Amino acid sequence: MPTIFSKIIAREIPAQIVYQDEQVTAFKDISPQAPTHILIVPNVEIPTVNDVQPEQEQMLGHLFTVARQIAAEHGIAESGYRLIINCKEDGGQEVFHLHMHLLGGRRLGPMLAKRE
Repeated sequence: MPTIFSKIIAREIPAQIVYQDEQVTAFKDISPQAPTHILIVPNVEIPTVNDVQPEQEQMLGHLFTVARQIAAEHGIAESGYRLIINCKEDGGQEVFHLHMHLLGGRRLGPMLAKRE
């Protein structure tokens, strides 16, 4: 069954797409956690990082070059940004189509909340 991200890639449902090529698609998150919050996804469905295959290395590396380009275009490359890939439930993954979050536009603080 196609994921919501597959439907966005195919333009079957609306999204604010900021970049798309034959390998990846990037679009604004509908519930942004920072002034810039963009999801970068492979155009092929890969459920989790655990499902990555060796032949997908080049395409997954492309996620990073696209992230660099988008960060520059959105004016956050110099001040800094964060890239996050969650894996499975305990890692916080909600959509099981591998994706990278690009966040920036303000100081982001610690990666994880400290335990009490």
